[in-house]
Amino acid sequence: MFLKDAPSKTLDATVTGKTRYTFLVTGTQEAEIAALFDKWNAALQTGNPDEVVKLYAKNAVLLPTLSNQVRIDRSQMRDYFQHFLKYQPIGTILQQNIRVIDKSIAINSGIYSFNIIKNNQPEKVVARYSFVYHHDGNDWLIVDHHSSAMPE
Repeated sequence: MFLKDAPSKTLDATVTGKTRYTFLVTGTQEAEIAALFDKWNAALQTGNPDEVVKLYAKNAVLLPTLSNQVRIDRSQMRDYFQHFLKYQPIGTILQQNIRVIDKSIAINSGIYSFNIIKNNQPEKVVARYSFVYHHDGNDWLIVDHHSSAMPE
């Protein structure tokens, strides 16, 4: 909801003319955005790259953890997830920072880990991440996803 001259506990502000409008974030909105990671992680658990890719907008960008190639369309993303899902990843959020910009844009960034199976051995990969979501009127879709291994 937008509030004119909003009180504290607001997230983001813009100035239009002489009126300041501020977007007030509720705990419900933050929980809704946090749940999007769970939805994405559940799609990983299916082992089906198409289930993962359908969570991304058609014009999304993926900067993946285990690839140097920037993925700029769904076929490239599908290719990445086909390979990534062979590791049987199970993701866990270690630290998250949620910012709801307005009713159609939200960001979740922080640190997550993946338990994977590589060369028949369990391995843990810790990475920084950011998901930028856009609500298209029906669903929240990922429009930008960056993930990079922690520089240890």
